[in-house]
Amino acid sequence: MKIAGCGAIVTGGGSGLGQAVARVLAAEGAIVTVLDRNAKAAEAMAQELGGRAASGDVTSEADVQKAVDIADDGQPLRIVVNCAGIGPPEKMVGRNGPMPLANFETVIRVNLIGTFNVMRLAAARIAAHDPVEDNARGAIVNTASVAAYDGQIGQAAYSASKGGIVGMTLPVARELARSGIRVNTIAPGIFKTPLLASLPEEAQESLGHQVPYPSRLGDPAEFADAVRFLIGNQYMNGEVIRLDGSIRMAPK
Repeated sequence: MKIAGCGAIVTGGGSGLGQAVARVLAAEGAIVTVLDRNAKAAEAMAQELGGRAASGDVTSEADVQKAVDIADDGQPLRIVVNCAGIGPPEKMVGRNGPMPLANFETVIRVNLIGTFNVMRLAAARIAAHDPVEDNARGAIVNTASVAAYDGQIGQAAYSASKGGIVGMTLPVARELARSGIRVNTIAPGIFKTPLLASLPEEAQESLGHQVPYPSRLGDPAEFADAVRFLIGNQYMNGEVIRLDGSIRMAPK
């Protein structure tokens, strides 16, 4: 599917992987709506890209519906990329006892339920549009993590949330196939996001050396390039792609 001329939503587009995706889609000719909890970051990216800003929470039906309306105004919404997420580490049973259930629920709500919330509202709008070539109406790309497969100690909530995204990729792709909407997921490894970039250089190098090849942190531009491929290749559907330099995470 061609990206040029499409309306697009990128959640978490104010920074990190989402920011890189927003830039690539805009460069390819999409009108990008940046949905981010950080209103200033969303507005700054929108101005840079000549796109639109929609500050809000992916777990809010009202916030996401507003973003869908913004992205669909003037050109058909056809592209959705879910990059918003959180990943605070916490052991199930730590020094202070069992993890508060609310902490587990928060990660699940933002990462898994938030992704589903965006997909369901955006897909309903995309399905209402006329198809283009090959009966295509749109494409959705979600972000999981290698933690869905190789979760480390302290990642119970994060791994569960990302595993949920992996698990719902195929059934959602099958459901939306009749509407010409493809759904794929990327499971990234260790990428140089703002969180990791804030670590000392020695720490970044240590993490990078854990990757077999290339032995470095992933570049957000490489993630964005994978997103572009999944949107552009019409035969890619219902797949989860590990983008990790072949790393397999150790227990801790």
